Amino acid sequence: MNATVTPEAESAIIDIAQRHGLSRDAVLAMLLAVNNGGGTMAQFSIPELGGSGQWMRGGMTMVGNMFDNALKARVDSLCAELSQLLATTTIFPPAETGYRSGFTSNNWWPGDLGVPSSSGGQNDARYAVFPGTRRLAIQVNGVTRVFDTGEHNIGGVQQQQGGAYGSVNFTSQFGTFDVSSLQELGTQQVAETPVAAPAPQETYEQPAPPPAYQEQAPQYAPSTPGPTDDSAGIIAAIESLAGLHQRGILSDEEFSAKKAELLGRL
Repeated sequence: MNATVTPEAESAIIDIAQRHGLSRDAVLAMLLAVNNGGGTMAQFSIPELGGSGQWMRGGMTMVGNMFDNALKARVDSLCAELSQLLATTTIFPPAETGYRSGFTSNNWWPGDLGVPSSSGGQNDARYAVFPGTRRLAIQVNGVTRVFDTGEHNIGGVQQQQGGAYGSVNFTSQFGTFDVSSLQELGTQQVAETPVAAPAPQETYEQPAPPPAYQEQAPQYAPSTPGPTDDSAGIIAAIESLAGLHQRGILSDEEFSAKKAELLGRL
């Protein structure tokens, strides 16, 4: 893991790793996944935690072995603690800024948007997601547009060549959408493309981000799945499962079993 964190965050990561019996890199990887999910969800691929999986605050946890309830409870406990850490601790050091027409010296997005939870690009199109300020920046052919993401917890990005905004689609708890459904806040033209675009995301889709969860410490469901009155959260979880099923990540049997389990809580 090459992510740079503050000394306070590093100390917390080491402490959490020791208490959960995990390596420091495994905890950091999960911390980044939870951060990309706006503190409320995570998609991850961590060998120490059974490989690929998904966590959503409110009781939905998926791991490689869907019948390993002990591992589900372990992942839920870890993610809940990391979500709390994100809400109470400065994790990433502030970026050094050197303004040029409102842009940082090494980045193409406006400096007042903060640090993105995820960013990437293909050819002449780039994107960056800023959960802390509820903003999404898109740059096509040197023109950067900024959008208000509202209540979307952006968790995945799909990008194809050509088309408006580089044919970038996003997924959140509300499903798949593009920027045409968002409110545009501004347009800025840069004289030249700054050096080195941010590296693309990892190969798996990351639930990346979100409303500003820093304002209030989130409430967590018990580690052991149980009844819940949060019907909206359960419906959102089922929609997320349906998306995974459509993309072939879940088999028919896995999707049906988990859907039935969630419906049983309504």
